[in-house]
Amino acid sequence: MTRIINDQAAGLRGLAALRAKDTVRIITIAGGKEGVGKTSTVINLAMTLARNGKRVLILDENPRHNNVNANLGLKARYDLLHVINRDKTLEEVILQGPHDVSVLTATRGIHALAKLNPEDQEWLIQCFGELSKPVDVVLVDTAMGSTSHVLPLSLASQQVLIVLSGSPSSITDAYKLIKIMSKEYAKQHFLILVNKVGSEHQAYTIFDNISKVAQQHLSVSLDFMGCIPTDEKLQRSTQLCRPVVDAFPASPSATGFRRIAEDLIYSSCPDDYSGGVENFMQRLIRISHLNMANLTA
Repeated sequence: MTRIINDQAAGLRGLAALRAKDTVRIITIAGGKEGVGKTSTVINLAMTLARNGKRVLILDENPRHNNVNANLGLKARYDLLHVINRDKTLEEVILQGPHDVSVLTATRGIHALAKLNPEDQEWLIQCFGELSKPVDVVLVDTAMGSTSHVLPLSLASQQVLIVLSGSPSSITDAYKLIKIMSKEYAKQHFLILVNKVGSEHQAYTIFDNISKVAQQHLSVSLDFMGCIPTDEKLQRSTQLCRPVVDAFPASPSATGFRRIAEDLIYSSCPDDYSGGVENFMQRLIRISHLNMANLTA
């Protein structure tokens, strides 16, 4: 089933339900290949949500030089593994970025989750449950390739946002990722953002093509969240280590990110897991024990 997010009344009802249950919204952002703009999407959505009153935590799985911290001019001395080893507290590891967005570097820690004994599992879950600052939204920036834990992160999240560009390889790799999650792990709902395109018409054509193939071969629901146009200001803001929504708020890409952030938080959430960020960590630990052999298929 394919649909466009345009029912604001339904979105507001969904948001009211979210607040009523005090549930943290967990959104994993993934891409089929490098270079589609996944990390800049995470950062700009986080900043937009924070400026609109949401308390945002970015969980950064990306170990590369151009990860979230590098793009924000932050330097992470510690990561989630230091918390797991009880060398540092979770509060000491989390960094504060612009607009008080929190960033948790988690690559090594996520890889260690499947090896934790029951006592350490409970202790780590408790650490997340005792965060001094409440969290409304968690955005997960996944790594690329065989070292990524994109599957457990996605399966433990309420929503998965797939970022793709107009290149044929990007579309093909995104479809492969959706296929693995749906056929092997029963994930049925995906949000699609088309990046680096010349127009909204071009973006929707790309989305329509991938959604038709998915509708024909997979039992999944794809939602078109919108597009980010090709924009020199976005590249310039990255060089400045600033989100484009802050550096160039009137640019086409900044306008696109603001629109998508609003639609994202108002969108329906079929995989509506309840609870706070500690419940997400509990799910992530459990799912990390699954056999993820098909990750690179």
